[in-house]
Amino acid sequence: MKYLLLIFFLFPGVISMVQGQTKSLPENVVITSEKNKTMVRINGNGELLINVSPKDVIKFKAKGFVRYSDFGAIGDGKTDDMDAIAATHAFANQHLLLVKADEGATYYIGGKSRTAQIRTDTDFGTAAFIIDDTNVENRNSDVFLVNSSLQSFKPEGISSIKRNQEKIGVALPGTCLVTVTNSNIKRYIRFGANQNNGSRQTDIFIADKNGKVDMNAPIIWDFDQITDITALPIDHTTLTITGGRFTTIANRAESKYTYYNRGMAIRRSNVLVDGLQHLITGEGDHGAPYGGFINIGDCSYVTVRNTVLTGHKMYQTIGAAGVTVSMGTYDLSLNRALNVSFVNCRQTNDIDDNRYWGILGSNYCKNLEYDKCTFSRFDAHMGVANATIRNSTLGHQGINAIGSGTFTVENSTIRGGSLINLRSDYGSTWQGELIIRNCIFVPAGGKATSASLIGGSNSGQHDFGYTCYMPERITIENLRIDDSNHKEDYKGPAIFGNFNPKMTDDSYMEKFPYIRTREVVLRKVTTTSGKPLRLSDNPFMFKDVKVNSDKDVLQVRPLSPAK
Repeated sequence: MKYLLLIFFLFPGVISMVQGQTKSLPENVVITSEKNKTMVRINGNGELLINVSPKDVIKFKAKGFVRYSDFGAIGDGKTDDMDAIAATHAFANQHLLLVKADEGATYYIGGKSRTAQIRTDTDFGTAAFIIDDTNVENRNSDVFLVNSSLQSFKPEGISSIKRNQEKIGVALPGTCLVTVTNSNIKRYIRFGANQNNGSRQTDIFIADKNGKVDMNAPIIWDFDQITDITALPIDHTTLTITGGRFTTIANRAESKYTYYNRGMAIRRSNVLVDGLQHLITGEGDHGAPYGGFINIGDCSYVTVRNTVLTGHKMYQTIGAAGVTVSMGTYDLSLNRALNVSFVNCRQTNDIDDNRYWGILGSNYCKNLEYDKCTFSRFDAHMGVANATIRNSTLGHQGINAIGSGTFTVENSTIRGGSLINLRSDYGSTWQGELIIRNCIFVPAGGKATSASLIGGSNSGQHDFGYTCYMPERITIENLRIDDSNHKEDYKGPAIFGNFNPKMTDDSYMEKFPYIRTREVVLRKVTTTSGKPLRLSDNPFMFKDVKVNSDKDVLQVRPLSPAK
């Protein structure tokens, strides 16, 4: 009797928009190869017991792929096929086989706590998947987990790290994704209705076998002390996932911050998702939020292309400050992810329909990109280092970000309240440069409004855990502002919103100084209304900003005499 034993550790989904290095769950899959027929069963502890006959092992390896039906999936849209799906992937992972869904099948996935681990190329094809979240055993049990067989480890000999450091001083077994934490320092101390006490200082970067840091995604914090450090080797081959039509039957849980993570978690570097579709049905007048159907974290070099997603209905709850807040709920979620691109992607709902929350949220990321995308928004909560939006259209929630490096927006149409909104709950900080080229700005999606290009707010009275900066340099070239629909008293669009209405003269004192923009460069900026740009509704705050503009582009209102 021949036994092939393989234990697969399943990883938990993201509980909220903040997460650490993924930890394992003690759920096992046991694969045997006895002369009995191929079958999948569950033992008393809920573990998957998979037997694959020797004859079938030879057949599957000769074909080079396995199908869900090979392990008992029915595909009738009614029978729960989750165990068969998980078993198929477990066997494929062991023998490095491609997984193919059965053409035309509809797989029903109920609420049991079971995760299918994907470690080999997978072709969902034209198959449909129904994910029923109306009665879920574990809301953090991902349906699919794309992970690596490589194991993380803790490098020794690193006691401190500096911002923009080029080498970490130790050799590694190969190129690794390194996560560093100093739990004694708090950053991102949130302000407002969802206020909190901040998060541990964290950074994530790539280092090669000689310890050389990839400076395209540099270290952004000083770590005088390191309380935890983990290195995860990077897979250098690309894992490809194609096709599939997924429909989530939405949960009907209480509307509070109990995030559901019932989709595809990607925890492996070098992954391509191509041609996937995700729809949502069954949303009522209440429900718990989602942490992203595609949830990318603790990895690098991930591309999602030719993919159709859906924004979730927005529900309200009571926030940390005791007032009503709209809960963030996502179909795309990124946490501690580097070099992630979305190419030729769109969403099913109207990007200007404010009943649906913005489709993406991210934290602790570097080098994010939209290219040829039509989404309701781009958002970086707890910082992004370098981001690019090109050839895209963004809807009612527009561009929201804080972070550092260079943020580039080109050949795109932005329909949000501001051209770029610097999130006020994290200090409206961007330590670096904004570049806007060849874009169209439609303020508030064409609703009557007073337009500003750069929005945000910072009173200088709150400690966010870091010095807050406005972009040092803002370059705007060939921008058309469609402000044809405006209020009666409209004075024309402003470069800056009124970031601090109380700062009207030199008597205002900031406990935590907000470092203002040094220079704005304006070239070929036009308005549909015919009104020229203004500096701000609060010109005093920006009186030291150097504006380098074409003739007649900018009209700066004179300062009122100090009272």
